[in-house]
Amino acid sequence: MKRVYECDLSKKKDLLKILEADKFAEDSFERIGYKLREGASLGEDKSKLYVYVSSSEDNVKKADEKIKSVANVLQGEKEKKVLDKIAAEDEGAETGFGSMFG
Repeated sequence: MKRVYECDLSKKKDLLKILEADKFAEDSFERIGYKLREGASLGEDKSKLYVYVSSSEDNVKKADEKIKSVANVLQGEKEKKVLDKIAAEDEGAETGFGSMFG
């Protein structure tokens, strides 16, 4: 299951505390994996941060609970747009890395 959260840049410090908390817990963001992107790097609102999580439905529900105090779940077209941009960014990075090793 994929999920994207949107957070105001002004809350970055609070967001990082949540993302980096309990690194060794089974359901921590560190263990389930996440990607943090600034809105400007995605061509979105420069005052926003986006957190991408891809994990089991159970882990995503737990992530929802942990992050809800500082970020909102994106839905609909906005979610799809940000997901597509993150996927394109990842594909570009993989292509560039692959070309280094031929």
